Amino acid sequence: MTPRSAIGMIWALGLAAPTLPLPDFDGQARAAPEADLAAICARLGNDDRVRDYHPSLRARTASAFKKLFPNDEGLRDDDSWQTQAQYRCMNGKVMVCLVGANLPCVRMNAKRENPGADMFCRDNPDAGSVPAYAIGHDSIHAYRCRNGKAEVTGTTRQLDQRGFAKNLWIELPAR
Repeated sequence: MTPRSAIGMIWALGLAAPTLPLPDFDGQARAAPEADLAAICARLGNDDRVRDYHPSLRARTASAFKKLFPNDEGLRDDDSWQTQAQYRCMNGKVMVCLVGANLPCVRMNAKRENPGADMFCRDNPDAGSVPAYAIGHDSIHAYRCRNGKAEVTGTTRQLDQRGFAKNLWIELPAR
């Protein structure tokens, strides 16, 4: 189930807040999983299409995961890697990201204008912060509401040269 269809299902069940614009996770380019992704990345250099897990990448993905999340004790099986691990090419290297509730492995939204924050602030004119469900988990900005208008209060994520969150992507270790 895609993020967009999951949110649609929540909405259909009456569990969601008023309709908010959603990030277009489905519209971002995706490529098939690849067994020899290192060779592909060496050839392509940069390729922002996010690829899914391939079993041949398990050991190196586990090693990268330990670097990203050193305090996580959870052991991962192939089903977990299948749903969480995503890859892309940057500077000829394989980069890996592990999807989580607030860990988007997509190109981030760096725009200061945010229709979701605007809508939230119309309904909550003096809210001290705007929640992620309103602004989108792919936004790099934090917002507050002032007199019914959304106002940027800071940056929550630094971006790499390709527009992805630096702290969520790590180079996949060599074989």
